[in-house]
Amino acid sequence: MKQGITIGGRIIGRQHPPFIIAEMSGNHNQSLERALEIVEAAARSGAHALKLQTYTADTMTLNLSSGEFYIRDENSPWKGRSLYDLYQEAYTPWEWHEPIMRRCRELGLICFSTPFDESAVDYLETLDVPAYKIASFENIDLPLIRRVAKTGKPLIISTGMATIGELHDAVQTARDAGCQDIVLLKCTSSYPASPENSNIRTIPHMRELFECEVGLSDHTLGVGVAVAAVALGATVIEKHFTLRRADGGVDSQFSLEPHEMTMLVEETERAWQALGKVAYGSTKQEKSSMIFRRSLYVVEDVKAGEPFTVKNIRAIRPGYGLPPKYLDVVLGKKAARDIAKGTPLSWDLFG
Repeated sequence: MKQGITIGGRIIGRQHPPFIIAEMSGNHNQSLERALEIVEAAARSGAHALKLQTYTADTMTLNLSSGEFYIRDENSPWKGRSLYDLYQEAYTPWEWHEPIMRRCRELGLICFSTPFDESAVDYLETLDVPAYKIASFENIDLPLIRRVAKTGKPLIISTGMATIGELHDAVQTARDAGCQDIVLLKCTSSYPASPENSNIRTIPHMRELFECEVGLSDHTLGVGVAVAAVALGATVIEKHFTLRRADGGVDSQFSLEPHEMTMLVEETERAWQALGKVAYGSTKQEKSSMIFRRSLYVVEDVKAGEPFTVKNIRAIRPGYGLPPKYLDVVLGKKAARDIAKGTPLSWDLFG
């Protein structure tokens, strides 16, 4: 398996801190000014990348408000909307992409996008994006995956709803088209998702099965699931991002606010740092704490020739005496000389 991939100059892999993506989606609420504020907030939060979505309502669906084109699901945050109206509200105007990406570059953010059809890929290529993302609902769109893979750029694929067979087809299609830098993101395509339905134990299995980098596209509330995912080997975390959930918007209710994104960046890096390696015994930093272990000490004055008993030796702190495991060995032995209370027990004190 290839050890790490590079997107926009940042290395993604288990030897590096998690790559954190702030997903703007439709949280700009049709305001370029707000979109640029989101960019600035993402940069301040410490996120490494900002992701857009590139489509129009017409490239996504038909302008119909009946039948399957109308959302009736009681559990959907978009119940009572037609697909066309929803996408019309959520889409990022294509002419905004360049100023958003320019602001990202100025602030040190990597910016790329999710294309939803081939015309979007063609457009994004004119902007020289450093990577592409395939959304969960498009992970079965093999012609789209093939078109993106032919750009030769890294490809991130969300895996929501996909079977192992469907993921195999997606990964194989991308590799056959020349893409070797692939990241699969474990994803639960419900909005918001629940921790119980996240099944992040899939992450290490997915890494082994498809021999690629793995991560999490997380629609749960908070940062706990993402932190746990890093402990299971996730090298990429993607979360929807907004300025304020109270401002509303199509994705606002399952998006992080800036202070939460800061927490996500900090806590996932701590989780990654804590992984370390298999290790026993004291670390270098623990050496100075060894003195606080218990050890055997003389706790009453002892005369030469007097036997050691449970009354005149005990296991106490600090740790300069013999280890407590030798207590039964030394009980009954006689002192080689007079020993003052507070003396650490050592082998040369026995007669």
